[in-house]
Order: sequence, then C-alpha cells, then structure tokens
Amino acid sequence: MKVAAKDLVRNVVKEKLARDEVTLSMTVRLVRTTEIVTIAKTAGFDTFYIDLEHSTLSLETTAQICMAAMNADIAPFVRLPNLAPDVIARILDGGALGVIAPHVESAEQARQVVRAAKFPPHGERSHGGVLPHMGFRSFPSSEVGEAVNDATMVVIMIETREALAAIDEIAAIQGVDLLFIGTNDLCASLGIEGQFEHEMIREAYAKAMAACRKHGKHLGVGGLNAHPKLVAQFVEMGARYISTGTDISFLVSAASAKAAVMRDL
Repeated sequence: MKVAAKDLVRNVVKEKLARDEVTLSMTVRLVRTTEIVTIAKTAGFDTFYIDLEHSTLSLETTAQICMAAMNADIAPFVRLPNLAPDVIARILDGGALGVIAPHVESAEQARQVVRAAKFPPHGERSHGGVLPHMGFRSFPSSEVGEAVNDATMVVIMIETREALAAIDEIAAIQGVDLLFIGTNDLCASLGIEGQFEHEMIREAYAKAMAACRKHGKHLGVGGLNAHPKLVAQFVEMGARYISTGTDISFLVSAASAKAAVMRDL
C-alpha cells in the first residue's frame, strides 16, 4: 500500500485546536536528552517548546529531541533565538513542527517568519532533501511541501506595547496560526512589571482574543504558570494554548517540596 507524505506527519496541537480543545505545553530549557519527551508524555502534555532564546541548548540537541517527540505524538516546537531565515529553516528541517517567534513587533516581521517557515507557494523555505517528518522517506517536493506546510505552525509572540498595537495586522497574516502572549515581558513593556492582574493585561488579552476571532487564529497564554486562576479566566475568554512552566521550574519546585517534607520528619 502506497504511503502519502500527509499520512506521515501529524501535529496534535493543530488537531486539538481545530476541535477547540485546550492544549498544554511545557518549556524545555535544561534537559538535553530525549528522556524529556517520555517525561512530557507521561505527565500528559500535548506539546513542548525548546527555548533557544533563553538557554544554551544546541541545534543538534534540539533536533534529536524534536525527532523523538514526533515518534511519541508530542508536537515539538522551538522558541527561536532570533528571526533569521536560515535559523528557522535549520530548526524546522531538524524535526520541529512549529516555531515560536519572539520580539515580533510588526506585521512585516511576522510575515518574514511565515516566509521562512513555509515552503512555496506560501513561503520561501528551501527544500533540502528528505526530512525526519517523513521518516526520511523520499517524496515529490510538491507533496512534501503541502504536507509539511499543513502541519507546521507559526506562533507569534506578543510581548511588547508595539506588538500589542499591531496585533490585528499580525493576526491577519496568512500562515500565522497562533498569537502567544508573553505576559511577563508585556507587563514590563507596559510599565506594570509583575502586575499580572492589572487591568491593562486583561485588556491586552481581550484585544488579542478579538483579533484571533476576527482572523480565525488561536490565542496562547504564557508566563502565568504561578497564577492558575488568571489562566482559567483567559481560557474562559477563549485562549486554548497554555504554557505551564519550564523543566527547570518543575524540578526545583518538586525538589524543594520533597526536601521540606523530609526535613519536617
């Protein structure tokens, strides 16, 4: 039986978002081996993103973890260290199913990310031969392009006053799938650092949700893992992608709790 390229690549996040289900993500900044994939799956996460902006993980390590994740039906995303097209291409060729683009403050910057992340006719990504997404099988470029374009997500971070002002134009761009609010940095940019429950943040989420609904996009919540009640409010508002915290914070939190219990014996 002949196998089609589209049958080999799956993005569980896109599937769940299409069903209007909440997707849970963890952030990988510490673990450098593929065991983190099994941990994420056992814990019940739908996806994780490897944070190349705030870590020293290499592209080689990133690719190994991404390939392991695809085989485990965990959608691997990568938070970009910068918006350079060659970096985006190498990350996606290595096995990522999505890129998270920080420091985007205009529609044109978002459009550049889409061009780098998508094969023609939707972008300018170059075909470099067989991909891990296809199990390294060989298919016609047109078939690979269509299948991978459909599975690959472009996530644009909204983390500054300027990005918030341009959010409707950013959401309107074809190829952008999800707007991801970096609440920590947005607070700082708005001059209300650490004030997560400030009315300006609620207004920012409301504005983002309106833009997403208008243009058929999805909304993500970041930086609020210590504020579950606030996250619940934004989910009620319509947010469906939730970043829950980093592998570092999970390890420190669990280790600290265990140490405290043992000291009290």
